Amino acid sequence: MPRRASPAALPSGKEYFKIGEAARIVGVMPYVLRYWESEFRRDIRPERTPTNQRVYRRRDVELFLKIKILRYDENLKIHGAKLRLRVAAGEELPPSTRRIAQAVLADLDELDRIVDEHSDSE
Repeated sequence: MPRRASPAALPSGKEYFKIGEAARIVGVMPYVLRYWESEFRRDIRPERTPTNQRVYRRRDVELFLKIKILRYDENLKIHGAKLRLRVAAGEELPPSTRRIAQAVLADLDELDRIVDEHSDSE
């Protein structure tokens, strides 16, 4: 059974985390968080302190936990993890649904062509 890191591991009431804290919570080294930050740039944009340290919001750390599950427990590559997160957010259709939708659209185009041919012959 895959190990599940959950946002419950986050200290309650705390909204901001320095990179070392976030890395301990997620269970990875800080360089891994920096790498994921660069790959998931659209979703993870830490703030910076006046001394230029990264400060992650609670939702960033929760997203890191999800990424960790996708990468290590489900063995997805970065591209697959990005796709899974977009599908979960409702921003993109799963590949199987997209293929079905494309097939339905192709069938509708064919039906439209048949109707046009039939109405032209009358």
